[in-house]
Amino acid sequence: MGLVLVVVFAGFAAFAPWIAPYDPAAINLPIRLDPPSHAHWLGTDELGRDILSRIIYGARISMVVGTSVVANSLLLGLIIGSVAGYYGGRIDRFVNVVVMNAFLSFPGILLAIAFVAFRGPGIFNLVIALSLGGWVGYARLVRGQVLAVREREFVEAAHALGASDLHIIVRHILPNIIQPVIVQAAIGMAGAILAEATMSFLGLGVPPPTASWGTMLNDGRAYLFGAPHLVVFPALAVMLAVLSFNFIGDALRDYLDPRARIEAGI
Repeated sequence: MGLVLVVVFAGFAAFAPWIAPYDPAAINLPIRLDPPSHAHWLGTDELGRDILSRIIYGARISMVVGTSVVANSLLLGLIIGSVAGYYGGRIDRFVNVVVMNAFLSFPGILLAIAFVAFRGPGIFNLVIALSLGGWVGYARLVRGQVLAVREREFVEAAHALGASDLHIIVRHILPNIIQPVIVQAAIGMAGAILAEATMSFLGLGVPPPTASWGTMLNDGRAYLFGAPHLVVFPALAVMLAVLSFNFIGDALRDYLDPRARIEAGI
């Protein structure tokens, strides 16, 4: 189910110009706030723009921002966590106690709000802002996994054969710890999409007239009682996108964990 939903949203993002029935930025004031109808399946907003078209184009923003945030956070977390866990000692104490705790002491969304408020809205600034606090969770996960694997026999054998530290980390350690990282990345996509919608709702996402689910929620809240479809359909899109990646993360965790597979009789 999660995979089907992700494929649908990815299809919206990739083929939005061909799927969307209308221009998402086209203003048509005579039909403003129209309820769902045959001509406009999800109705129109306060400027007469087609809500279905804007949701389809909004999937592009959510998928691009979510994928970019997870990719940046994962790469940074892999590098920092691997170095801290592999070398240990002072490097590990500095990274784990000082750097990670410093970032964890501030909520990630507050760091993102402060960064975007300073730099200005835009996709690039939004991705960087959400990546500032997103890497810490991956780094801690990777550090813990590396600490458990670095004493294994195959790592000691690679040391004895004269392999470099980079070779040992890339070829021997990372392949053996990548499973929980993949699960974390899948769940992280859900968090990144929700964070993007939150930032856009606060006016710190992509600037208008670019369609974004969070912006649509912010614009529609003033018409919540008179035209609830302005809020209901973008909220459903955010909910389904977040649920889809959470479903995939749970499924991957069950599939990649041998103990869970044994208990389930797989």
